[in-house]
Amino acid sequence: MVETLVMIPGLATTARLYEPQISAIGPDREIIVADHNQDDSIPAIAARLLRNAPERFALAGLSMGGYVALEILRQAPGRVERLALLDTSARPDTPEASDDRERLIALAKAGRFDDIAAKLWPRLVHPQRQSDPELRAVVVDMMRETGAESFIRQQRAIMARADSRPMLPGIEIPTLVLVGEADAITPPAIAREMAEMIEWASLVVVADAGHLANLERPDEVNRALRLWLELD
Repeated sequence: MVETLVMIPGLATTARLYEPQISAIGPDREIIVADHNQDDSIPAIAARLLRNAPERFALAGLSMGGYVALEILRQAPGRVERLALLDTSARPDTPEASDDRERLIALAKAGRFDDIAAKLWPRLVHPQRQSDPELRAVVVDMMRETGAESFIRQQRAIMARADSRPMLPGIEIPTLVLVGEADAITPPAIAREMAEMIEWASLVVVADAGHLANLERPDEVNRALRLWLELD
């Protein structure tokens, strides 16, 4: 039976985040993009996904999507056949990161949601891509589609996430850990930590990419995902 691939977007992103991957993998796998907009905790997002997912599936998540993916393994480990952790972390939020999130939440509550994209953009992509108008337009459009209320719920969920490092040694399914070499939010050292703790993990560092490696370098990421799915 062909595996369904469930993909979980990151903070303030939509299914559009995975358009390059859907184009590359969709002909060979059914792909479902999870809903992560309606709940204000990582466990609740994971539970919603599990209610709507097939009994068995491959699972990929980027950034916040990776936090949810690890929670899914916590809630229903037997249902996940393989795991991809993209530009993400198993660590809990730091006090400094939570303070930054509170400031962004305050902007959203004050009706200054468009200001948030300007603050986040420099940390999302490789320095060489920061003047890319098409890529920036995709990011801004996804943020606007997400909206302030969902953004606030997502930030609250991220701040309260669990430390997933203790569960990593127990993951015994094929796992891809992928990160952009210039990821300023979840840098390669964080990815390396996860890959070293998961026995069946392979680590891929994508050159000339930042936190949104799958949009910045789609060919390289698609190749890694196809190998992980055993399509090539």
